[in-house]
Amino acid sequence: MNLEAIRRMADAVLYEGYILYPYRASAPKNRSRWQWGVVMSPGYAAADPSESDATRCEFVLEHSGQPEINVILRFLQVQRRGNETLDGAATGETWDEAVEREIEFTVGPAELLGVGNAGTGHVKDFDIEGGEDREPLPDGAPGYAVRRRAPLAGAVTVRAIAVPGPWQALRLQFRTENRTVLDPVPPRREDALPTALVAAHLIITASGGEFISMTDPPMWAKAAVDECENVGGWPVLADPDGGREVMLSAPIILYDHPELAPESPGDLYDGTEIDEILTLRTLTLSDAEKAEARATDPRAAALIDRVESMDPQTMAGLHGAMRPGRPAGSGQGTNPGPGTATGTGSSLGTSYGPGTGFWPGADAGSTPAVPWDASDPSVPWWDPAADASVSPDTDSVTIEGREIARGSKVRLRPGARRADAQDMFLVGRIADVQAVLLDVDDKPYLAVSLADDDFADIKVSHGRFLYFTPDEVEPCEDGS
Repeated sequence: MNLEAIRRMADAVLYEGYILYPYRASAPKNRSRWQWGVVMSPGYAAADPSESDATRCEFVLEHSGQPEINVILRFLQVQRRGNETLDGAATGETWDEAVEREIEFTVGPAELLGVGNAGTGHVKDFDIEGGEDREPLPDGAPGYAVRRRAPLAGAVTVRAIAVPGPWQALRLQFRTENRTVLDPVPPRREDALPTALVAAHLIITASGGEFISMTDPPMWAKAAVDECENVGGWPVLADPDGGREVMLSAPIILYDHPELAPESPGDLYDGTEIDEILTLRTLTLSDAEKAEARATDPRAAALIDRVESMDPQTMAGLHGAMRPGRPAGSGQGTNPGPGTATGTGSSLGTSYGPGTGFWPGADAGSTPAVPWDASDPSVPWWDPAADASVSPDTDSVTIEGREIARGSKVRLRPGARRADAQDMFLVGRIADVQAVLLDVDDKPYLAVSLADDDFADIKVSHGRFLYFTPDEVEPCEDGS
């Protein structure tokens, strides 16, 4: 299987939070790094209970009788960079770079289906060599840039437990351990990071079988999925074509079949931000700040160069995109899948399809004459004007024998099922109905504005309404 697209998406996990805006070593938030998927050495994890020396992920594989899995463990090895004079004296500040590492192995049917495998499992030990690299300082300055890496040791253990019942299925367990020995154990986290597995995650490919979605399993597999325990990693179906032969266990909670938005031109690393905002903010850095960012890290230098050379068309593409969601049943169940992620560079965001919003419709119980068709790009799902049968300004719903439409007044009676404590302040308030809407299940909603709100006109002009179901309001005469 070609894993190129999956690797690109997994790289966003690998470098999530690698370096944060404004991409300078002097920035306070870049002095406390490496937060995602850090698997510490057992000595330091024992001294600091907030750290862990292992991750665990579990999920279900249904198979045809001869299953085989290929496992790839990916992580970053911290490489500490500093400057030294010709006589070996350290000068200036140090900075942590990263070296990508991969451990790949295969577990065959004999090991997956063997008797007693659940007790011992298949263990893949690995060792990563340490090292030191030296290169002359730029611009002919005396001394060297020195990069040092500490040796690492670890193991991945795979166990398989048969799922009871008539189905040919296995509950797979993966434990990723850091077995690096530290003596003595450093007192500070930053001193222990060079012996950590950073941003550790797994890519597992199956042959002779297919994986089960953890969020949308079929009924027969639900009990087995409920028994799965995941610590430090969350497994999702990762095949971008919607298949079930690849699983990604990442330290970030994702949805099934995550994708990178095609509009994103490259990594921005500060994944909690939006591409457009982060790009514009990066462009506001002064020349001195950009120079410091370029000197901080080669990846930061490439980022600054890319942002500065971005053409108007690429910049416009970052403003947003509308794409329909995946059809219902894209997993094994009936939940509609999410759409392609938009506005996500180094992060993996979510852009959901029409099933998550309100669809303005006709009277309750009626069927739109021209239903929205995802295959027709000329009919945008978000635009009521695209459906001639929809008229939020004139549609109505019957409440207590009265027709309620735009312009009607209602008294609010929020029900007990509401979870927002602020709703208690709306009980008994009078509101003006601004529109009658239907959601995707043809359930009617009223969009209203408070009659005694001094800023109601402004909110209405911006489309900011309160939403209630018909059983949460009662008709109200003017002046009552």
